[in-house]
Amino acid sequence: MKLESVERPITIGSANIDLGDALRTHAEESIRKAAGKYFGRLTDATAHFNREGVTFRCSVNMKMGGLPTASAEAQAPDARLAFDQALGKVEKQLRRLKRELREDRGG
Repeated sequence: MKLESVERPITIGSANIDLGDALRTHAEESIRKAAGKYFGRLTDATAHFNREGVTFRCSVNMKMGGLPTASAEAQAPDARLAFDQALGKVEKQLRRLKRELREDRGG
């Protein structure tokens, strides 16, 4: 499935760290890829980073069309790894939701 539309820009932010262009680009592209893979209509998406001691915490929220928001958090020693883990959890929620919707239809 291809990403059909994005209603609002994807928001990548942080409270107290400089993310850099590479991480922002990686996050936006990964979110777009995940959206296209599962439902194709991204309503809203955010990724927010925090530094907690020696680790980074990332929370990812994705809203697809009229479906419930998928949200997850992850903590890792690297910001990119924390994002990838959080997005993996969101993708798992979207995969389960898609399977559930497909089974409700009867095929």
